[in-house]
Amino acid sequence: MPVVSLNPKDDTPLIDQIVRAVRRLVDDRALRTGTRLPSIRAFAQDHGVSRFTVVQAYDRLVAMGYLQSRLGSGFYVAPRPPAPAAESAWSPDHAIDVVWLLRNTLTERSTKLIPGAWWLPAAWMEGTGIRKSLRSLSARQGEFLTAYGTPAGYLPLRELLCSRLAGMGVPVDAGQLVLTAGVTHALDLVTRYFIRAGDAVLVDDPGYFILYGGLKSFGAKLVGVPWNRDGPDTQAMEALIREHRPRLFFTNTILHNPTGACISQAVAHRILQLAEKYDLMVVEDDIYGDFHPGSPTRLASLDQLQRVIYVSSFSKTVSASLRVGYLACKRELAAQLCDIKLLTGLTTSEINERLMYQLLAEGHYRKHMEKLRARLQAARHRTIARLEGLGFTLHAEPEGGMFLWAKPHEDDSAALAGRAAQAGIMLAPGHIFRPHQEASPWLRFNTAHSEDEAIFRFLAGAAR
Repeated sequence: MPVVSLNPKDDTPLIDQIVRAVRRLVDDRALRTGTRLPSIRAFAQDHGVSRFTVVQAYDRLVAMGYLQSRLGSGFYVAPRPPAPAAESAWSPDHAIDVVWLLRNTLTERSTKLIPGAWWLPAAWMEGTGIRKSLRSLSARQGEFLTAYGTPAGYLPLRELLCSRLAGMGVPVDAGQLVLTAGVTHALDLVTRYFIRAGDAVLVDDPGYFILYGGLKSFGAKLVGVPWNRDGPDTQAMEALIREHRPRLFFTNTILHNPTGACISQAVAHRILQLAEKYDLMVVEDDIYGDFHPGSPTRLASLDQLQRVIYVSSFSKTVSASLRVGYLACKRELAAQLCDIKLLTGLTTSEINERLMYQLLAEGHYRKHMEKLRARLQAARHRTIARLEGLGFTLHAEPEGGMFLWAKPHEDDSAALAGRAAQAGIMLAPGHIFRPHQEASPWLRFNTAHSEDEAIFRFLAGAAR
C-alpha cells in the first residue's frame, strides 16, 4: 500500500486524515479495486495510532463506499461505480481530464506539489496591500458594505481602468467598461450574448480549457486554431473561417496560456484583416498582460474596439478570491452585456471593486507587479535550465509570466501525468488544453510552483 502520511500536530483529527488519505489514493487509482489494506493492528503499529482510530476510519470508508469488509479476511478497496457511457471519456482511467485537474489541484493543495497549477503561490501575492485596504474600507461608513453595487460596477475603478487602457493605446470611456467577477465571468457574458446552439466558434489550440467547457455548455461547436510561436496560424485560421463560418474568435494574445508565447504585430494585423473580411468578432483575453515586462502588441490597441472585445482581470496578479475583472468594447454592446450581467447574477461586489481601486490608486499594485515580474523571471530561468537538463524541448522561451510549454521524451504526457499524480505531483498534460482533448505530447509548467526538487527527481526517474 502507498504511504499514508499522518500529522499528529495537525488540527484535523487523525481519523479524518486517514479517511482523506485513503480516499485520495483510491480516487487517484493508486489503490486499485480489490487491493487489500493493512490489517487494523498493522496500520495502527505502522502509523503510531490507536486501533480504535483505525477502526473508526475504516468503518467510515466502508460507509462511504470506498472499502469492503470481508469477514475473517480484512478490508479491501471496493469497486468504484462505473461512469455513465456518455461520460466515459472523462474517466481518469483513460486520461487526466479537465475536471479531474481542477478537482485535484483545488482540493488538499497543501499535500501536493502542483507544477501544473494556473495560479501563483499565496506568498507571492499582494497580501500586505489587501490587508491595509481592507482595514481602510472597514473604517468607512456607507451602504457599499451591505447594498448591491451599481450595474456596470464601481465608477471610480472603471474610470481608473480607462486611464490604464489609454496608456496601452486603447482609448475608452467608463460607458464602454463593465466590471465582472473575473475573466471567466466576462467570457460567459460574451458567450451568452453571441452564441446559440450549433454556432461555430474559433478558439486557441492549445488554449484555455475552462473556456471550452463554458462554450460547450451553450452548444457551441469548437474549432481550434493552431498556435505558433508568434500567435495563431492565420493561414489555417482563414481556411477554418471559410469552412465553418464562425461568429467569434476567442484568443489569449499575451503570454498565452499554455504556451507562454505572445502575438506578433504582423499576426495581429492579419487577424484583424480576417475579422473585417469575414465579419468576425474577436474576444481578446489579456489576463496575463501585466506580467509582460514591456509593451506587447494588443489587438484592442490596433482595432480600437471596433471588432475586438477586450477582457482582463486581477485574479492572477493580486488575488483569486477578489474576483475583479472587466470587459471593454463598443458602448452599445457594453450596455447589452451589462443587462445580461444583471439578469444572470445582478451586480458584482462593490467591496472587492473598491479594494482593487485602492490597490491601484495608492500604488500598491504597481510596486507589487515590479517585484513579481522580477521574481517570476528568476523562477523561469531556473525551471528552463532544469527542464532542458532533463532533455525537455521548449515550445518557446517566454518574455514573462509563469508558464512554460515543454515536451518530454515520451509522447504520452497524459500517462506521465497519471504516474506523477500517484506520487503526489499534479502535472498539466497537453491534451486538456486542446478543444476536444486530442492527444498531445506537451506539458504546461507553472514556474512559480516548480521549485521543489522532488518534481525534477520524479521527471528524471520517468525519463530513465
